[in-house]
Amino acid sequence: MNKVLAANANFHFKPYNVGRWIVWGFFALILAVAPLVWTSGLAQTMLTQIGIGIIACLAYNMLLGQGGMLSFGHAIYSGFGAFLAIHTLNVITKGSLPIPVSLVPLVGGVSGLLLASLLGYVSTKKAGTPFAMITLGLGELIGSMFLMLPEFFGGEGGVSSNRVIGAPVMGITFGPQIQVYYLVAVYCFICTGLMFALTRTPLGRMLNAVRDNPERVEFVGYDTQWVRYMIFMISGFFAGVAGGLGAINTEIVTAEVVGAARSGAYLLFTFLGGATFFFGPIIGAVLMVVALVFLSELTKAWLLYLGLVFLFMVMYAPGGVASLVMMNLRVAAFGKLSKLWTSYLALAGTALTMLVGGGAMVEMLYHRQLNEAMGPELKFMGAMLDSSRVDAWFGSAFVLVIGALLFELARRQYKREWDETQEEIEKEIKRRESL
Repeated sequence: MNKVLAANANFHFKPYNVGRWIVWGFFALILAVAPLVWTSGLAQTMLTQIGIGIIACLAYNMLLGQGGMLSFGHAIYSGFGAFLAIHTLNVITKGSLPIPVSLVPLVGGVSGLLLASLLGYVSTKKAGTPFAMITLGLGELIGSMFLMLPEFFGGEGGVSSNRVIGAPVMGITFGPQIQVYYLVAVYCFICTGLMFALTRTPLGRMLNAVRDNPERVEFVGYDTQWVRYMIFMISGFFAGVAGGLGAINTEIVTAEVVGAARSGAYLLFTFLGGATFFFGPIIGAVLMVVALVFLSELTKAWLLYLGLVFLFMVMYAPGGVASLVMMNLRVAAFGKLSKLWTSYLALAGTALTMLVGGGAMVEMLYHRQLNEAMGPELKFMGAMLDSSRVDAWFGSAFVLVIGALLFELARRQYKREWDETQEEIEKEIKRRESL
């Protein structure tokens, strides 16, 4: 009897987390259904790039968001994985390596892991600003080596290959884009699940502790450099997987994949998505592909707009898009979101007014600098603007100034309503605790 009671005392019932199963099921459903909803070739290509970007941004966020390590050269690991994957494809084509194309991304992952184990030991010796500067220097060093060794890295032309190799397996040749997408989707789901599971392990928890209070972690007996090094290698592996998938998708790898621009894109869009939340980099990856594909096609000044958006987010929402989502979910959970919708409409309307005025001035300036031979007129948002007329510049400036003033008024009103809502929520929480 005592043994039974002792066994019952040590037994703890842990119910299934139904909400987590629903979220992951919904994520898998989106990955499976997306190419059936957007069936065009451009849409499927973008969806493939989004899947690859999700893996890359989540891998980078293991350093930035979870470990507090600001890296300026993380593209070298995804890029190195891409080069080794493309060479593996060429070896398979020659018949020297009997492995399926679907396993080539793992070759990229192992390549990224090996490079991260070599360079990470040096990088993680330091933390904070020294770590960032070391990664910046290593990124530039490795990036220059890719052009100095054209026999392996292909020089400026890069290395190309063919992903359609051998006899089809169950009709799968990876020739059609949709087959490549589903390969990326499977890797995306598995890698996302593994990286999320890592955050729930003792190593993942210790990484958060190293980020928040490294001195305390050292005091209780853990080696902070070893924790950072382990995560750095794991991050390099997943970055290499993303690079390998990118090589299969494009069938060509150039020095651009290891450049500072690619590393900057990982940093920028991971921050915009929300580095402090696990799903933030997923949002950032979607924004990255949309910006690099759609926004770059709409205007030549897309980098300027992207920089302004980044500046705006740093000033008003440093937690990224994910923080805005979570803040409003908390408000909605207490039934207070209906009090703020008019303020949101005012903010959106005034921000759009600023965008119209500022965008008109930017587009006229770019038109005069780059397309002056085509005449002074240009089309902007369905309207014709004459960049040679003073009234066009004055009107655009007037719309910009009025929009900025109205936005500031709307922002102050929204802040007052938001503070009142938070006070009401805190009172409701205390009331519930007192019951």
